[in-house]
Amino acid sequence: MPGPTRIPRRTFLAAAAAAATLAALPRRARAFSDASKLVLAQVQHGGSWNPRPSALRRLGWELARRTSIETASAPAAVRLSDPGLHRWPWLYLAGAGPLPPFADAERAALRRHLQYGGFLVVDSADGTEAGPFDASVRRELARVLPASPLAPVPREHVLNKTFYLLDRQGGRVLVKPWVEAQTLDGRLAVVYSQNDLGGAWARTELGDWEYPCTPGGEAQRETALRIGVNLAMYALCTDYKDDAVHLPFILRRRS
Repeated sequence: MPGPTRIPRRTFLAAAAAAATLAALPRRARAFSDASKLVLAQVQHGGSWNPRPSALRRLGWELARRTSIETASAPAAVRLSDPGLHRWPWLYLAGAGPLPPFADAERAALRRHLQYGGFLVVDSADGTEAGPFDASVRRELARVLPASPLAPVPREHVLNKTFYLLDRQGGRVLVKPWVEAQTLDGRLAVVYSQNDLGGAWARTELGDWEYPCTPGGEAQRETALRIGVNLAMYALCTDYKDDAVHLPFILRRRS
């Protein structure tokens, strides 16, 4: 019976070198298409609808870096009249100055979107207690969900523990020590901040923060970023962190 075929040493070394070279090559990762990622969608309206143009892109980057959420490469601009509004689980409505009244069809579309599980983040860039944006957005939200007035979100609410444990507010400014919300069937459907979260998120193309955060500086900015992460988590998971299975872990973290 013939013995095993001998492989010339030169051939063996050449094959081993080729195998090592292939092993060292970077493997092609399976990337999610943007259709499979969270898209942060910003509502276009008739007023100053995009006062912080870089804010959502930066928040998306922070989400991808800090969590397991896959975010799209760029935010989307949408109108309440768009027939595909249901495709956006997160809607962000920002403004500086007065918000023109929505059309009846726009209010109806937003109401339907929220009733079917959509989530709206409203962010005032005015930086004042009762500026023109605040007055007009309260008017519109009261018309969209008349049975659910805006009310402060309690500190113990699940929104403040969906990812980070939060006990304070952040933003470019600190107009209010809380965020407000409208609820539907026990969940938050609209969250409203008067502290200009987008101003704290915004960053230049060179990587510099666009606006200082007052009075709390960089700690206040970090809190604003954490609030953004928690808002995204809540939009995707709602109140899963209220499940009792998480309670011992949360209590240990708080202590």
